[in-house]
Amino acid sequence: MMALNLHGVGDLRYEEVPCPECKPGEVLLKIKAVGICGSDIPRAFTKGTYHFPTIIGHEFAGEIVEAEDSELVGRGASVFPLLPCGKCPACREEQYARCSDYDYYGSRRDGAMAEYLAVKRENLCLLPEGVSYEEAAMSEPAAVAIHAFKKSGVGKGDTLLIYGIGTIGLILAQWAKAAGVKNIILVARTDDKVEFAKKLGFPLAVNAKREDLGKLVEGVTEGKGADACIEGTGASEPWAECISLAKAGGRVVCLGNPLGGMSLSQDAYWKILRKELALAGTWNSSFGSRENDWREAVKAMQDKRLDLKSLITHKFSLDEYQEAFSLMHERREMYCKVMFVS
Repeated sequence: MMALNLHGVGDLRYEEVPCPECKPGEVLLKIKAVGICGSDIPRAFTKGTYHFPTIIGHEFAGEIVEAEDSELVGRGASVFPLLPCGKCPACREEQYARCSDYDYYGSRRDGAMAEYLAVKRENLCLLPEGVSYEEAAMSEPAAVAIHAFKKSGVGKGDTLLIYGIGTIGLILAQWAKAAGVKNIILVARTDDKVEFAKKLGFPLAVNAKREDLGKLVEGVTEGKGADACIEGTGASEPWAECISLAKAGGRVVCLGNPLGGMSLSQDAYWKILRKELALAGTWNSSFGSRENDWREAVKAMQDKRLDLKSLITHKFSLDEYQEAFSLMHERREMYCKVMFVS
């Protein structure tokens, strides 16, 4: 089969590789759609994966073409990419995102930027009727977004500030709208992202370089501050702004992958103390029998609470990988979700 194989930093090749064979407990998935995550860019160009070569890609969906259970053949599915050890204390509580010794499709083992991938049966999220493969390939960011949204603790009538207008930030905004959040403030530092968010129905999208965030939050909350802020950029300055803009007794959710060292001024730290803020960390999603963000995500796709197709700005075939990756790496134009489809 053909696949995108990362042989080293900056050495991504579209080449023929052996087709995977199913082991017991696995199914063979014919990949129909796979998104390029923002984290795939540093994997390809700066920091690499855990070994070489590695087929990257962890946001994906496809058709089951081989399975021990014949009733699964022909079904569509997305796949929880984290493979928990199943032995540590976190795994025993089904808190797989906290697993101390996990594996991962697309970074620690081969992923889905290929024609086929053998995946664990227990990691499948079967698709309900009416959910397309392109939508389903966004199950991972949709599940990450609802996991973070739950940690914010906001609901009907509240104010939520989301710093970072990327794919996850915009899905977060959709979850918030579906939950009845009154004021959804989306913050970016470029006009094109702000305009994109506004076109999707979020009028309180702002460019932090052009507008006074403090005045905006003060105005919509009558001086109280945001009930919660979600920091999605992984940079120190937005993190400090979230701390400053959260109300007394509010919550700040740390979501963005850090770009480098994170630091806080003494004043920002004092605000955490004096406002008695709650800080929550999040990086993945739940996929257990008691709590399952993935099932919630595909259900929301089916009943149209989530409109994920509107976030797919670019589609490519796998052999167009150079154009797709350079678009994101060089930021040649505004994009939201860039996806390979077949």
